Amino acid sequence: MENLGLLTIIVPCYNEEAVLPETVKELGVILQKLISNGEIAATSKLLFVNDGSHDKTWQLITNYEKKYDFVTGIKFSRNFGHQNALLAGMTTAVEYSDMMITIDADLQDDVKAIYEMVAKYNQGYDVVYGVRSKRQTDTFFKRQSALAFYSLMKHMGVEMVPNSADYRLMSKRAVQALLKFKERNLFLRGMVPLVGYPSAKVYYERKERFAGESKYPLSKMLKFAFDGISSFSTVPIRMIMSLGLIVILISIGLLVFTFIQWLRGVVISGWSSLMISIWFLGGVQLVCVSVIGEYVGKIFKETKQRPRFTIEEDNYTPKFKENEQKFRD
Repeated sequence: MENLGLLTIIVPCYNEEAVLPETVKELGVILQKLISNGEIAATSKLLFVNDGSHDKTWQLITNYEKKYDFVTGIKFSRNFGHQNALLAGMTTAVEYSDMMITIDADLQDDVKAIYEMVAKYNQGYDVVYGVRSKRQTDTFFKRQSALAFYSLMKHMGVEMVPNSADYRLMSKRAVQALLKFKERNLFLRGMVPLVGYPSAKVYYERKERFAGESKYPLSKMLKFAFDGISSFSTVPIRMIMSLGLIVILISIGLLVFTFIQWLRGVVISGWSSLMISIWFLGGVQLVCVSVIGEYVGKIFKETKQRPRFTIEEDNYTPKFKENEQKFRD
């Protein structure tokens, strides 16, 4: 009998008690159908990562663990953020899984796309991106800002898959390669393409959030975008350097203009020395700051070497081992 790949579906959760029952129901149906069709191993799991929720999210997860053998979870000691929750899930699951799918708990991503993702994996693809076919559920502002963001990242030399978020499948070796990236300032949408293994895309239509509120208001979206730019490109710093050089050129132009005016006899006492000094020194300062920033920006995050997350409880590993033993017996 052919060995079937073990799938772990990783679901980051932050105050998701309103949507979690439906999430378990829908993903459970997908998982059980894949198992019954002989496409994945019978010990495949749903792994919920509780990212420091303040509501009953963790209580619900532990209750579902008792009710369903395929449900398990890990709990952070505090809130570490969405990207770290995804990474923690992959770090925990990679030892036992042949493939991992990451998906948000809000059910906006079409869970039925998982069938096609698994099929692509079985065809030999290591990374399968979930890509939105259209953005009709977004507001006009969000659609335009998303397009602007992808365009900006492209011009800055960052390789990304447009209209794809963190809904994707990755093989064991792809995740192992990803975990070798030691950045503290995570931007997985830019990091995953750097892995470089064979990849494919699965298109789907995004739905409205099933319940609860979005965990990504405008302020968080802007911070996320800035983190992505600052993590993968030094273009902004170089733009500051260019600005400094332009300012210096302007100061030289003012010097020439002042000299011409002096020859014509048009002189304002003190104006020339003051304005030229301000523009010239301002340009020099911008250039100096940007040069220092080139080095500081590259070493700042790495020198601290802080842990990216702390797991308080891990119910995935012991439950998996227990179920694996039962399955073998």
